[in-house]
Amino acid sequence: MNPIMSETTTMTGNIRLKGELKAGFETVLTPEALSFLAFLHDQFDTRRQTLLVQRKDRQAEINEGHFPTCLPATEDVRKNEWKVDPVPPCLQNRRVEITGPVDRKMVINALNSGANVYMADFEDATSPTWQNIIEGQMNLQDAVRKEISYTAADGRSYHLNDEVAVLMVRPRGWHLDEAHILIDNKPVSASLTDFALFAFHNGALLSAREQGPFFYLPKIESHLEARLWNDVFNAAEDMLGLTQGTIKATVLIETITAAFEMEEILYELRTHIAGLNAGRWDYIFSIIKKFHRHPQFMMPERALVTMNVPFMSAYARQLVKVCHKRGAHAMGGMSAFIPSKNEAVNRNAYEKIRSDKEREVMQGYDGTWVAHPKLVSVAREIFDKVLGDQPNQKHMIPAHDDVTAAELLDVASARGTISEYGFRTNVNVALLYLESWLSGTGAAALYNLMEDAATAEISRAQLWQWINHRAMLEDNRTITTALYQEICDEEFDKISDEFFTAGKDASRLQTARLILDKLVLSPTFEDFLTLKAYTYIQ
Repeated sequence: MNPIMSETTTMTGNIRLKGELKAGFETVLTPEALSFLAFLHDQFDTRRQTLLVQRKDRQAEINEGHFPTCLPATEDVRKNEWKVDPVPPCLQNRRVEITGPVDRKMVINALNSGANVYMADFEDATSPTWQNIIEGQMNLQDAVRKEISYTAADGRSYHLNDEVAVLMVRPRGWHLDEAHILIDNKPVSASLTDFALFAFHNGALLSAREQGPFFYLPKIESHLEARLWNDVFNAAEDMLGLTQGTIKATVLIETITAAFEMEEILYELRTHIAGLNAGRWDYIFSIIKKFHRHPQFMMPERALVTMNVPFMSAYARQLVKVCHKRGAHAMGGMSAFIPSKNEAVNRNAYEKIRSDKEREVMQGYDGTWVAHPKLVSVAREIFDKVLGDQPNQKHMIPAHDDVTAAELLDVASARGTISEYGFRTNVNVALLYLESWLSGTGAAALYNLMEDAATAEISRAQLWQWINHRAMLEDNRTITTALYQEICDEEFDKISDEFFTAGKDASRLQTARLILDKLVLSPTFEDFLTLKAYTYIQ
């Protein structure tokens, strides 16, 4: 019996698929792969749900003024001598990594980009429509087998080069569900879905080549969440016949709570860890979210919160020291610039990118992220000058003292104002990104920047923060609900006119405005815009 027959199909007694089942989806949604996913769900979803409750409990403590600090219970982990297991040869040199969504053309261009690693992103850069998720898995299956090709509407064809980047996959975060796969009539974890489908179909093949499977783990908030991933990896390796430790993962330190548990996260994943990454944009968003009740954590406009402000510098330095102390790679953050046809714009942007990458490599980072193939050579040149023939600089342990909790929490050190332009930019970018996300595109090129869910989260979170703490614009106007609504009306009308002039479908723009208003004007702070928006694309 062909299991892929209708929009809702019972695969086994307790697994049900929802959504359109297009030709080719059967190569991903095989009974065996779904059974593997169901096994992981049965083993680990209760723990996932418990950890999500613990996130809420921790948030309640922060709301009451009990701020994060180093955990007394894990002091031995921080004090004892230990190292993480070594990574395979193909992950020793990671000086330039490119990230992006999992559409077919992007997969080919990223693998051909000249970067050392391509992180295929099912999370912030992908709108999680059913079609995007399953077609993304199909694209990666073809890429692993070197069978992927793409022909554009203009007739141009795309194929893989002989030498390509190492593939890593970022599944969605623990907090997200996959609404189109039900087990016992409940949505399955989106994290387990993305991991299981990729690992099942590609794990043995990649392992035979000593090239994986490799993952990036997002949105982790504690070492217990890292422990859950480690247990998932162990169970998956047993089920798939892989040697223990074959799976390697890099953890994004993109929450303020995880910043206080870097060593513990490395320890929990020590047989599977490949490094930590400074996920700067989500980290900024996390600080706004976790401390939304407290006015002392209010930030100036986004453009002023750079990696050079003291609290961000402290976070960046601490990540390098912790990683190198324990033998792990320290990976730098994203340069989100998209090259323009305007060479003056490019020159200015490249100067900023070079400065950012020079800061990273001199701080001791082993590699960095870019969002566009044309930036690979820019970043590589800078890392090559320092690393030379060395694959990394893990031997370099910064001599500075450990960063203190006070330094990590000193958000007031990001001095600056809020201009009307900065306020409008947040509104404009949030509207445009939400419209793009609802339309099925999770990585939106806006104003020569690649905006993804993380930067959109900052935009809407700052709007909520400024309104609720009655921040002042630099012209001394108080930011109020009325001011937000006035500016949002103006930006909405401007975008609508631009869509009309360009002949672009604006049908989802009104929904984007509805979602943004709910996020910004709610008396309570919503954890993730993607949770609010997901109901509109299921």
